[in-house]
Amino acid sequence: MRVVEAKSFGGPDVLVPAEAPDPVAGAGEVVVDVAAADVMFLDTRLRDGSGVNYFPVQTPYVPGGSVSGVVSAVGPGVDPAWAGKRVIARTAASAIGGGVPTGGYAERALAQADALLEVPEGLDLVQAAALVADGRTAVAVAEFADPKPGEWVLITAAAGGLGTLLIQLARAAGARVVAAARGEAKLALAQRLGAEAVVDYDEYGWADQVLALTGGTGVQVVFDGAGGPIGIDALGAVAPGGRFLGYGNAAGGFAAISAESAAASGVAVTMLPDLLRADIDWAAAGRRALAEAAAGKLEVVVGQTFPLADAAAAHAAIESRTAIGRTILTV
Repeated sequence: MRVVEAKSFGGPDVLVPAEAPDPVAGAGEVVVDVAAADVMFLDTRLRDGSGVNYFPVQTPYVPGGSVSGVVSAVGPGVDPAWAGKRVIARTAASAIGGGVPTGGYAERALAQADALLEVPEGLDLVQAAALVADGRTAVAVAEFADPKPGEWVLITAAAGGLGTLLIQLARAAGARVVAAARGEAKLALAQRLGAEAVVDYDEYGWADQVLALTGGTGVQVVFDGAGGPIGIDALGAVAPGGRFLGYGNAAGGFAAISAESAAASGVAVTMLPDLLRADIDWAAAGRRALAEAAAGKLEVVVGQTFPLADAAAAHAAIESRTAIGRTILTV
């Protein structure tokens, strides 16, 4: 079968098309004929070697931890009714809060049967692939923060796959959204999706703009998908008693925020490890995202697609910060 391999650690050019044996489903596993594979920011960090301290990846390897497609074979102990169904899945090597996101940039991929979610009618497999990670995370984060009608919500990395979903979920809850992103195209997208106000965090003092927009009181909720210094600036825009949820690290690592010092200011901080330890039904969150997208209640923004063989170009688009929404490989 056709795959894309990272032959070594380095720039996007280390991603090259290759051939590999077809996978065989073991106990509890299925083979998915891949229609689309999600390309995540994490994929670029593993490829350039900066993620090896967190994920035990050795080259050569096939990147990608999230796919959509049709189940073509089931292993021992798996309900044969899964055969022929359209699904989204983490690859067998991947897992929420663990595993290694590999094996997805391929014509066929292994997945754990208990991680499958069936794709509803009315939702195409490219859009579905964009929801494997972002759909469940957006729903889980939004439900955890529970924004109330009239509350101000600040979303960083607002034009990314997760941010675009959170804008819509916060608006559906009746919240007032301030979307923070970089550049006119991304800010325009956030406004189209329902953000009441937008700020460009390339501008000096952008967090002060957020405070001004809220009449000086600050926001009640922050969804921080950027991390790094952007996340730290966003914390300064939170009103006393507010909630800060940090789950992204695209701006240079997760925001280095002390929960204790934030609590002294009356702000409750929840970071990604806290969410992973929380009592969250991730499968239910994923099913809700799929159902709302299929019903037209949640727009899935796939900003760019690339053929499987052009995975290097997909990585380059993400690293150039020009990508909007999700980036997907089509097979």
